[in-house]
Amino acid sequence: MKILAMDTSNQTLAIGVTEDQQVLGQLQTTINKNHSVTLMPAVVSLVEQVGLQPSDFDRIVVAQGPGSYTGLRIGVTTAKTLAATLACELVGVSSLKVLAANCRGRKEWIVPIFNARRQNVYAGAYQWQAGELINVLPDQHLSLVDLFEKLNGQAVYFVGEDTQVFQSEIANAFGETAINSVVEWNYPNGIVLALLGATEKKVENSHGFSPAYLKLVEAEEKWLETNEVGDERYVEKM
Repeated sequence: MKILAMDTSNQTLAIGVTEDQQVLGQLQTTINKNHSVTLMPAVVSLVEQVGLQPSDFDRIVVAQGPGSYTGLRIGVTTAKTLAATLACELVGVSSLKVLAANCRGRKEWIVPIFNARRQNVYAGAYQWQAGELINVLPDQHLSLVDLFEKLNGQAVYFVGEDTQVFQSEIANAFGETAINSVVEWNYPNGIVLALLGATEKKVENSHGFSPAYLKLVEAEEKWLETNEVGDERYVEKM
């Protein structure tokens, strides 16, 4: 199976190409660029470099979220368009799981975090069990305090670039050794995403596939304060 994977959920742009669990090529940049401008040229360049044609791919894998609202929309829209155009499978993978999967060999609960501002985070917890990465605490948007309460009593290992933002709080609660010190593990990797996507279930309804924001955008929250829309999501409806 030939897989093209992409992650634009945060500042890092990560793309990977694999074939039957073998690495063909990858690209990763952490410079703050506009993914809407850089993603497709990067995909085209990488695919050409590994000697493939777009029609060769069997599966498109995308980091589905949480993360940057704009970044997620760019990645998911691109992945959906490619999958539909190339008539191949589409798979979504948690952006937090991609970071957790970097930490092979760790026995603790691996806790990837993204800064959601105002002392809030996007976070989940994962653990390697019999060679499989299991989600032991669902991805969610919550305060740092609430996250710490959910993790109380567990051996944990925090990973992600934004651990630096909360380094003192994490160290005070769980100790310095609970913070990842392997620099490259803090960033999403296109090959890791592709390998995760190889074992995930494909999306059955690609038309209805959407980013996993985990939190309403601020404009939607304010709109809902004064408007009722029943059970429908305002953004999706519009």
